[in-house]
Amino acid sequence: MPLSNDRKKQYRAIGHNLKPVVTIADKGLTSGVIAELDRALDDHELIKVKLGINDREARKAAVQALSKKTRAEVIQEIGKVALFYREAKRPNTKLSNLSR
Repeated sequence: MPLSNDRKKQYRAIGHNLKPVVTIADKGLTSGVIAELDRALDDHELIKVKLGINDREARKAAVQALSKKTRAEVIQEIGKVALFYREAKRPNTKLSNLSR
């Protein structure tokens, strides 16, 4: 279910202070990167990803591919940084960025 605009606004405010959890470089979307993103989304629910891809269109395509492969929603995309959200099945209050 898509998030409401108010909820996205809340998540953008929380995400502003987050550091990138995963950095994607020249090799792009490898299986290791996807696995790490899945783990990070399970733990933190809301994560920031830095993309080291210089081409704007390739960067947008990578963000959309990440969203599709991890079943996460793109909350915000500014420059080379994207904010992703996926609700955890069993949220861990000690790790979740939403419950801090």
